[in-house]
Amino acid sequence: MTSPPAVVVVGRPNVGKSTLVNRLSGRRDAIVEQRPGVTRDRTAHHTRWRGHRFALVDTGGWRPGARDLDAAVAAQAETATRTADLALLVVDAAVGVTEEDAAVARWLRAASVPVLLVANKVDTPGPAVAAGELASLYALGLGDPVPVSALHGLGSGDLLDLVTERLADTGALDRSPADDVEAPGIALLGRPNVGKSSLFNRLVGEERAIVHDRPGTTRDAVDTVVRAGDGRVYRFVDTAGLRRRARRGPPTERYSGVRTARALDRAAVAVLVLDAAEAVGEQDQRLARQVLDAGRALVLALNKWDLVDADRRERLDRQGDRLLSFVGFAPLVRTSALSGRGVARLLPAVERALGQWRRRVATAELNRWLRDAVAGSAPPSHAGRTVRLRYVTQPSVAPPTFRVFGTGPVPSGYVRYLERKLRDAFGFEGTPLDVAVRVRPRWEERG
Repeated sequence: MTSPPAVVVVGRPNVGKSTLVNRLSGRRDAIVEQRPGVTRDRTAHHTRWRGHRFALVDTGGWRPGARDLDAAVAAQAETATRTADLALLVVDAAVGVTEEDAAVARWLRAASVPVLLVANKVDTPGPAVAAGELASLYALGLGDPVPVSALHGLGSGDLLDLVTERLADTGALDRSPADDVEAPGIALLGRPNVGKSSLFNRLVGEERAIVHDRPGTTRDAVDTVVRAGDGRVYRFVDTAGLRRRARRGPPTERYSGVRTARALDRAAVAVLVLDAAEAVGEQDQRLARQVLDAGRALVLALNKWDLVDADRRERLDRQGDRLLSFVGFAPLVRTSALSGRGVARLLPAVERALGQWRRRVATAELNRWLRDAVAGSAPPSHAGRTVRLRYVTQPSVAPPTFRVFGTGPVPSGYVRYLERKLRDAFGFEGTPLDVAVRVRPRWEERG
């Protein structure tokens, strides 16, 4: 599987890298906030320009001598640059060259990747302005700076023209883009610090997301297309941990929550990661309900299983059965992202859930099932009249949707009975079902 050309966007913190990525991709996917250090993981944002497709890779701020979490952010930027076809070094034209800019430029000159120098925050067009503001940037030794205003869009088209020219010069545009393959989206959801990023890195086989013991390290939704050992292609999305009352938190957390919801919207399967060392809580229930309401397939991953003793494991099983009973259809995979134990069973569970989410049952089989279900328990009468269920259809899949037509309404308890009988007959492990009874007027039946 080939990948689309990658254009990595690098620079010191707070020079407008994420704003530029949003401008060039034409979407507001990257989180932007007026303070440094918001972007941490490297995130890919696919875009097209003049018929060519490539990926813009946003990175966190790179600075020399970084430590702790900042060092992990810088390492992500370095990894993205080593694997890129082109690098855009973004500097703040209003500030001029700083020591950190010079350090980034030295690092890029030593790297084996072509570089375009982008002078951001040039808000007034014209050669005279550009000459005055950009003269000092030639000291970076990276050629002519390209003036742009990521905020206002000035110069963005010229920059995209240069990007495609440089990619064409290197032959990178000749590659077939990976996203021509329709890869189902797999969203990893969970509370902060349950091990989503560690599990994500295990699944994709590289340190793609930053792992740190500080809760809330991941902020963006990080997409990675992965080919499994059996040849199947998946698009995994590692999301920020959703906290309670995210609307009242800092803007970054609110934006992370919005992007997590978007990740679920564009996914086919959600993997809800639970912490085996902690009790199932209200937030876990809320996330499971969110997946159910979105109509996505669901797999539960009970992570950090290696840290739990036998007594705790038995209590967890009982608690999970009680607190997550409304998603009892979801398979449970016990994993340890740290050691890798159980992770190999996760993708097969995802594939089974995906297959059931897309499953269609023949109409003849469905109507035989309906006769048996009604024979086992007839629907209660309505307004003194017997309710008869005539036939059932499956108008759609993803999730499987069933419409039962009868002569009168039935209570919600009987609809749940029909859903249980559907699962008894056909399985549907890992997917929610949309089951409803529709009243067909008697005169329509006679017609």
